[in-house]
Amino acid sequence: MLLRRMLIMLGVVLLVVLALAAVKGFSFYQQIQMFSAPQPAIRVSAATAVEQPWQGRLPAIGTLKAIQGVDLTVEVGGTVQQVLFRSGEQVSLSQPLIQMDSDVEQAGLGTAQAELGLARVEFERGRSLVNRQSISKSEFDRLEAGLQKANASVAQLQAQLAKKRILAPFAGTIGIRQVDVGDYLSSGTTIATLQDLSKLHVDFFLPEQAVPKLALGERVRLSVAAYPDEQFEGEISAINPKVEDSTRNVQVRAMLDNPDNKLLPGMFANLQVLLPETPLQVLVPETAITYTLYGNSVYLIVEKKDEEGQPVKDAKGQAELLVERRSVETGERRDGQVVILKGLKAGEQVVSAGQLKLDNGAHITIAAEPAIAENSQTSVEQ
Repeated sequence: MLLRRMLIMLGVVLLVVLALAAVKGFSFYQQIQMFSAPQPAIRVSAATAVEQPWQGRLPAIGTLKAIQGVDLTVEVGGTVQQVLFRSGEQVSLSQPLIQMDSDVEQAGLGTAQAELGLARVEFERGRSLVNRQSISKSEFDRLEAGLQKANASVAQLQAQLAKKRILAPFAGTIGIRQVDVGDYLSSGTTIATLQDLSKLHVDFFLPEQAVPKLALGERVRLSVAAYPDEQFEGEISAINPKVEDSTRNVQVRAMLDNPDNKLLPGMFANLQVLLPETPLQVLVPETAITYTLYGNSVYLIVEKKDEEGQPVKDAKGQAELLVERRSVETGERRDGQVVILKGLKAGEQVVSAGQLKLDNGAHITIAAEPAIAENSQTSVEQ
């Protein structure tokens, strides 16, 4: 009786162990099947390398300057008697701007003119007397020298008097005045700024390596922070014949029209020198490039081949696709595109989004257009 019970218990324990082993074995079998099953294709976006004309550009930053611009100053000291302009107005060439007190100079000029008149009368009298040999030639020379001295004194005082009246050296827009009537101005005091805004210069620097690409007359396109949606164009008017020793940059100047006076001297400008169009270049979207410390690369899309070199077809009869990592040499980037200098030919297809999930030899499928945007967004979020 006891033996029968022991056998029954052993049988039950054996059945439990076998059941657990079966469950565990089935779990192992499922895991093995999971890992041995082929991985599903990774959905990516694709783009085809195209060959197009490409206009090279040299980026730079510069500062706008008026074609003519000065800070008006006084040359001689004195008290302001009249201010003959309004701040911000347009002035013409030689328009009077400031009249300074000139009473002392006027009085001195009157004295000098009187002395000049006397010297001229004595000279004319001496000339008639020397012709009759009534005075010596040396006396006549002294009278002639006296006349010249009187003329010089009058001219000197007239020049000093003219410096008391400040005139516009050229036509332009005058700035906010810095003086008032009654102010005493010492030599060198600034009155206001005067800028000719009809044309502007933009000065900028480029590396010495860019010198062979530069030429007078090349177009320049620039933008300023005040008008971010507008582009302004000019052309190179001068190239400095010297490279800066400290920076190894060359200074370039471009000229542009300013018909609406939108641009002001001193503005900061982002600009590009538009080079002549180069031969056809291979272009791909910038998102197709993988940038690393070891160099740039793309994932090239190719068909999977069997041992006989024939394309492998899937269940739908379409060729299975793989990716191959290929190193490339990139050039200029602009407007979402990048120039491929080496490593890729026109017509080859590359992955343009979804590279984060790829490795060399990965099985892929190309997403349709609606899925491309979604896949790109997912890749960016990851």
